[in-house]
Amino acid sequence: MRAVFRRILLKISGQSLAGEQGFGIGLNAIRTTAQQITEVAELGVEVGVVCGGGNIIRGLAAASEGIGRATADQMGMLASVMNALALQDALERCGASTRLLSAIEVNAVAEPHIRRRALRHLEKGRIVIFAAGTGQPFFTTDTGAALRAMEIGAEILLKGTRVEGVYDSDPEKNPQARLFERVSYRDFLNLNLGVMDGTAISLCQGNKLPIVVFNMNVPGNVLKVVCGERLGTRVEA
Repeated sequence: MRAVFRRILLKISGQSLAGEQGFGIGLNAIRTTAQQITEVAELGVEVGVVCGGGNIIRGLAAASEGIGRATADQMGMLASVMNALALQDALERCGASTRLLSAIEVNAVAEPHIRRRALRHLEKGRIVIFAAGTGQPFFTTDTGAALRAMEIGAEILLKGTRVEGVYDSDPEKNPQARLFERVSYRDFLNLNLGVMDGTAISLCQGNKLPIVVFNMNVPGNVLKVVCGERLGTRVEA
């Protein structure tokens, strides 16, 4: 197979990393994810990865339970660091070379996020895992993924989820939900489709960065998307 992209940013939701158990870190899900990413890197594609933390804690949900929003978001950032560490371990067990960069200081386990350092790692063929979102509260890891994609000059942002793509309603609640094959940034925002937050979509729209939303839980899907196969939903101008 031949890749159609030179450099990508893959955003993995925390729910995808939870696997069938639905919460926490699912080791089988982590291993499968690592194998998929390694397959892509072996094609010569430069890969950046952003992990969500929703399988451990979601900032908005924690805030609704009475924790201050800034504190809840900081807890979510730490959760994303935990997921990133688990993914890094799984990737290296697959034989991949990796670097973990964090937007908050956790120097004992990760390098600080420095854009030029990230670019250098990518140029050397290392898979770069970006943890802790933007490093600031009130922003989601989706926004962090859009920001990192633009910083590293990714050609596309891949959003891996546990559903097939973008629907007109929640497919897990509505079996009649309709899957979009393609949707514009503007329609995504106007229809409030919700798979990614509006700030992330607006960032991608302003920088003409295309997005593909697809099912990460199907083995081989990441490779298929990188090789140009039409999967999930493409969000673009």
